Amino acid sequence: MKKNILFIAFTMCTLIALNAQTTIIDTSEKLDIDITKSQLKWIGEYTFYFGGHEGIVDFKEGYFIKNGDVITGGKFVIDMHSIACTDNGEIDRDSGLVDHLKDEDFFEVNNFPEATMVITNVSYENNTRLKIFANLTIKGITHAINFRAEVDYEKEELIAKFKIDRQRWGIDYNSKLRDGAISDAIGFEATVRL
Repeated sequence: MKKNILFIAFTMCTLIALNAQTTIIDTSEKLDIDITKSQLKWIGEYTFYFGGHEGIVDFKEGYFIKNGDVITGGKFVIDMHSIACTDNGEIDRDSGLVDHLKDEDFFEVNNFPEATMVITNVSYENNTRLKIFANLTIKGITHAINFRAEVDYEKEELIAKFKIDRQRWGIDYNSKLRDGAISDAIGFEATVRL
C-alpha cells in the first residue's frame, strides 16, 4: 500500500513538474510594417568616377518581433519585380536600365522574384540606436549582415543604411569599359514604418 501511495505521489509530482517546464509564457508581439509607408532605396555607384544610379524596390510584406519594450527579431520580404530607377527624380519601372537590373547579369528576377531579410539578433546601444544582425537572401544565396539603425518611437519608424558586396550574392555583372565599371558595393537606405 505504501508503495502505491509513493508511486502515485511521485507520478503526480513528475506530471506537475513537466507541465510547469512546458508552460512558457510567450510575451512576444508581431508588429506588421505598413508597406505603403515603408521604402527601400538602393544606390549603385561607378568604381572610377563619381555618379551611378539609384532607385527603389518595394516591400512585399514584413514584421518586427517585439519582446517587452525591445525589438528582438523580424522578417522582411522584398518584391524584386518592383525594382525602379529614380535617377531623374521620377519613378521609372520600364527603362532599359531596369530591364538590365532584372536580367541574369544582376538580380535574375524571373527565377528569384523575392529577396528576404530575417533579423537574428538585436543589440541596443541606447534607447533609440541599435545594431541589427540579420540573414539576407538574394538570388537564393544567404549571408549574414549587420548594420546600425535608428528608431523614432513617436513616428513608429526605423531608419537604417548599409552596404553589401554584390559579388557575395552572385550579382556579378562586370562592365568591359574601365570608366563604366560598377562598384561591387550596393548601398541601401531603409525606412520602415508601422
